[in-house]
Amino acid sequence: MIYSKFAVIGVGKYGATIAKRLSEKGAQVFAFDNSEDKIENIKDDVSFAVTMDTTDPKALANQNIADMDAVVVAIGENFEATILTCVHLLDLGVKRIIARASGSQQKLILEKIGIKEILTPEDEVAFVVREKLINPSILSFLQLPDDYEIAEIKPPKGILNRTIDDVDFRNKYQLTLVTMKREYDIKKKGQYNVEQHVIGVPNGDTIIESRDTLLVFGTAKHVQRFIDINE
Repeated sequence: MIYSKFAVIGVGKYGATIAKRLSEKGAQVFAFDNSEDKIENIKDDVSFAVTMDTTDPKALANQNIADMDAVVVAIGENFEATILTCVHLLDLGVKRIIARASGSQQKLILEKIGIKEILTPEDEVAFVVREKLINPSILSFLQLPDDYEIAEIKPPKGILNRTIDDVDFRNKYQLTLVTMKREYDIKKKGQYNVEQHVIGVPNGDTIIESRDTLLVFGTAKHVQRFIDINE
């Protein structure tokens, strides 16, 4: 596990679910909300829970929020509070901020103030958010029955510049490499643009590069093991 210390700001139904799922994965979770009732409901499921107005920069600073590996801003309907909280988190130098936006306009505003990771309604499945937080190597995944998944992952360091046959996904890791995507610098009208193209069914002698994306199939446990061993 790369990241293990998280703050979740706003622990309504959505934020509380993320906080609980992170705790289940063994992460240290700090929950903040201005509602005493919500904090009371979550306190037994997380490492630390406090009633606090996160639009107050001094209150945030007093909680050593900058020491967190990531902060999820899951405040519900009060978008003004989301913006103010995000601005303060940016000022405090938080390493990674993930904020919730309801609709394209809110997403645009968050992007303008410098938030790079934004949760939109289509992302609002708690286990997806949990996996992205716990394992940043996982770009996206499709949950399947019986704990199987199709995961889109960044190649971990241990397999870079090696061939697919050498990595031996199936025998060593019980995974199936479905396909690969590769980034290319394409020159158009005198300018270089980055384009990503699917390789298709890669050959065994295909070399895995740092700008590739791997699409693998297997159980969640085996995907995690593959990343942990090679990270």
